[in-house]
Amino acid sequence: MIFEKIKTIPTSEELLNKAFSRSVRTMAGKTIDGPTSRCEANEAMLLTAANILTDNLAAVNKMFPSFDTLSPFYYDLADILVGVDDLKKSLNNVKWASEKIHSMSREYIGKIRGNKMPDIPRKEAFGRIGSIIGSIEKDLLLLGEARNKLRKLPDVREEPTVIIAGYPNVGKSSLVKFMTNATPEVASYPFTTKGVLIGHMEKDGLRYQIIDTPGLLDRPMSERNEIELQAITALRRLDAIVLILIDPSESCGYDIEAQLKLAHEIQNQFAIPSIIAANKADRKEFKKPDEIEYVISTLTGEGIESLIENLIGMLPKIEPTFSGMPPLRDGF
Repeated sequence: MIFEKIKTIPTSEELLNKAFSRSVRTMAGKTIDGPTSRCEANEAMLLTAANILTDNLAAVNKMFPSFDTLSPFYYDLADILVGVDDLKKSLNNVKWASEKIHSMSREYIGKIRGNKMPDIPRKEAFGRIGSIIGSIEKDLLLLGEARNKLRKLPDVREEPTVIIAGYPNVGKSSLVKFMTNATPEVASYPFTTKGVLIGHMEKDGLRYQIIDTPGLLDRPMSERNEIELQAITALRRLDAIVLILIDPSESCGYDIEAQLKLAHEIQNQFAIPSIIAANKADRKEFKKPDEIEYVISTLTGEGIESLIENLIGMLPKIEPTFSGMPPLRDGF
């Protein structure tokens, strides 16, 4: 996933401790027997500290993806979680600090060379370095918090997608497993209390993504907070359709009127193609509502192949890419 490569972001204190401790060790390895060697030792101390800091700060910038080229889906989620403008500002400040330390250290190298008291400009340089790192302390903390949140986003791919919605216990997870013929990946998601189920199915040389988002699409819109509504909006960025699953047997614990109301709310909120399907046709309590066209059973498999064909027919048309398609493993 795009944010997985972001490693732990060091704090300003950790950076300074690392740079200055290695700098001291560099000094300890030098034999000082005159003015020239003293200058060389102080120069080595400054270069060591400066290089460590500039390299580490530059690495922080490189770990984050370019938000200008990020997919709209992940851009929206990142904006909801941490604010893309704040992220860009902090990354620019870190970049500035890296470049400033690099140029300033080179300036002080010139002051150290040939100086009868080279430790004075070196200490002055260390003081300025400490101030620069201190000025980006809040930026490093923000980036560290952003990293922890962004790494929790699910690995949602740029593929034709079916989003499965509905109340708990209507059979959504069972349907994802049935459609993908495998145990789907369970990915953490910062807007939900449960993991998102993400599976993939292949048909006629094409790959399709199946997503169940518990906690986002399993209760009335009126009960959602602003963050959840924004997250639902982000899902619209995918080339997706919504499959709304209901349980007319009411064995899920919710009456059919409430389930249909939620289905209509989801249709109005998403404003993208959707299908309502009735699950648990194998149960004796099952009574198909008049408005429902698709009837299935995740227990017996009844109606699922027909439902899949109709879902695929509603998705954006793409050409098979047999040679470029990544191999599927364990049904994914």
